Amino acid sequence: MSVLPEIDKPLRGVRIVEFEGLGPGPLAAMMLADFGAEVTTLVRPGPAVAMERLGGKDYNPLRRGKRIEEVDLKKPEGLARAMDLIGAADALIEGNRPGVMERLGLGPADCAARNPKLVYGRMTGWGQQGPLAQAAGHDLNYVALTGLLSLVARDGQAPIVPPTVVGDAAGALGLAFGITSALVAVRGGGSGRVVDAAIVDIVAMLGTLVQWIRAGGQIDGGEPSPFHDSPFYDTYACADGGFVTLAAIEPQFYALLLARLQLDDIDPKAQYDKAAWPVLKARMADLFRSQPRAYWCELLEGGDTCFAPVLRLAEAATHPHHRDRGTYKTDAQGAISVAAAPRFLPLNTH
Repeated sequence: MSVLPEIDKPLRGVRIVEFEGLGPGPLAAMMLADFGAEVTTLVRPGPAVAMERLGGKDYNPLRRGKRIEEVDLKKPEGLARAMDLIGAADALIEGNRPGVMERLGLGPADCAARNPKLVYGRMTGWGQQGPLAQAAGHDLNYVALTGLLSLVARDGQAPIVPPTVVGDAAGALGLAFGITSALVAVRGGGSGRVVDAAIVDIVAMLGTLVQWIRAGGQIDGGEPSPFHDSPFYDTYACADGGFVTLAAIEPQFYALLLARLQLDDIDPKAQYDKAAWPVLKARMADLFRSQPRAYWCELLEGGDTCFAPVLRLAEAATHPHHRDRGTYKTDAQGAISVAAAPRFLPLNTH
């Protein structure tokens, strides 16, 4: 297996205090730990019921690379210990509802009095203010409110997205980006600051490309959309029950796809003849249903037809591309861990 080499992790020496919550906050802290930050994670006494229900008691990848310390914030000594750590930290991560940390005496103003250079990262679904700020919610709710969830459904069907990926994980990445950006400013002489990482804001921002495409009339309108209605951007069922994906948007890739599928009677220059899309899509659906997924992988994968099979999680971990890059590791119990990303390489890498 060929694993790309890494240079020194860029966040070495950065000290972070994490008040462990659910999902996106711990994921953001894990990302920072993967890049070399020294993360001290403060956990409540007793079992983490919600986390254990989702992921089990024995395996928690969100804690990798962290130093775990049990602290009872309801006791004076627990609060004192937390504040001591904050006083020596570069950044803090918390994921409570707005106002909880303030009531504990650990809000931004309290921490600024002890450490005016602190970057205070706040991970929430709805943000620190607004009509929904105090409402409960989860990944699916936040994506729904941005309007982006509506784009993943076919007409008349209920929309659904991969659990925790589009909302929670995007929020975690946004928080990690916000914290590192603020650290650059602080180390350049700026003051400490709060990073208000609302998942709904971050997901909406990640929809910038979608908004641009919408402005061009190619999505979320009355016209057929290349992303929902075209034959060249879709998921197709195979003879064995597997699925494959096509995304041949560019003309040269579409032309190659038609050639590989031996659809020689289709003019590649008529790619955006939307009136012809339904018939061609039905024809391609029949074609893909005529052979198993492995056949189509052999024919199309690795070229310029913009093709990939739809893999289950365990299948993805064994795919040759991921193996070569060292993306996944599977332990003896079958648990899959994922390598840190993005990767850092020397400028003179060949």
